[in-house]
Amino acid sequence: MNNSLAPNEDTGPQASVPGAITVPSSNARWLPAVIKTTRPRQWPKNLLVFAAPLAAGSLGRDHGFAYALLAMFAFACASAAVYLVNDVVDVERDRRHPVKRNRPIASGALPERHAFVLAVLATLFAVGAGVAIREPLLVLTIVVYLGESFLYSFWLKHVPFVEMVLVATGFLLRVLGGAAATHVPLSIWFLLVCSLGALGVAIAKRYTELTSLGGDALRHRPVMRWYRPGMLRAWQLVVGLGMLATYLMWAANETTAARPWHLLSALPLAAALIRFGMLTARQSVRPVEDLLMRDAIMLCFEVVWLALFCVGLYVA
Repeated sequence: MNNSLAPNEDTGPQASVPGAITVPSSNARWLPAVIKTTRPRQWPKNLLVFAAPLAAGSLGRDHGFAYALLAMFAFACASAAVYLVNDVVDVERDRRHPVKRNRPIASGALPERHAFVLAVLATLFAVGAGVAIREPLLVLTIVVYLGESFLYSFWLKHVPFVEMVLVATGFLLRVLGGAAATHVPLSIWFLLVCSLGALGVAIAKRYTELTSLGGDALRHRPVMRWYRPGMLRAWQLVVGLGMLATYLMWAANETTAARPWHLLSALPLAAALIRFGMLTARQSVRPVEDLLMRDAIMLCFEVVWLALFCVGLYVA
């Protein structure tokens, strides 16, 4: 879960800059400011609610697709609430940041009191989605997500190592929420693969931020004093190998005709992990999400993996 990062947050080393000039908000700018604060480029993360149905090759209950869409809506509202609160909490630090000073709350385009009201409404919508379909497990995952995310924004983002685990947990909770909404059972191997994949992304976020910001990383994120590039790089490698190993163990333990296809799908998965490692090693100022979703070679590996995976589920 990286609820404190905006898509354009991964910047290169920057000199200290004065505080941003607060610009009075206007009706014309208000709605775009609200949308920008909710991080539209982060919305695709909520597609993780479909991970469990995809892995199981089933939408579970009747009208499972509609329930999965509702879960996606719930997490979109929940993450919006967290982003709004986070930007209010970090407003003074953001105003001293060369890029984040342009965030709507830091720049004054979205008043802080409006952000809090919108966060409350988004929270009610998120929890209400699970209540509306009488799905306690979905409500529980949303509440846990909101609770840990708010704790992260106010305090836990400053606790080393724990904060990376919480970022990863945000991804995993989306997967669990989708499974809860659709009544799709989860295997331990599936959960391990998802958990290690999410942790690998969280580590990569910190590595790219640390290497791109250089000496300014500590000023913009104090917890960085506990991290070193070499250490993060080693963890990224270990976690990536662990994810690949658990994926192979899951595929090898299948008893259906899908086994050879899923074992074969480990090849593009391994290639994608290698490509991801190469991209993060470049000290790119691009967000990690862009490395996953906007790099042509990475997308090719992901599409080949998905094709082989689906062939194993639906054809074999």
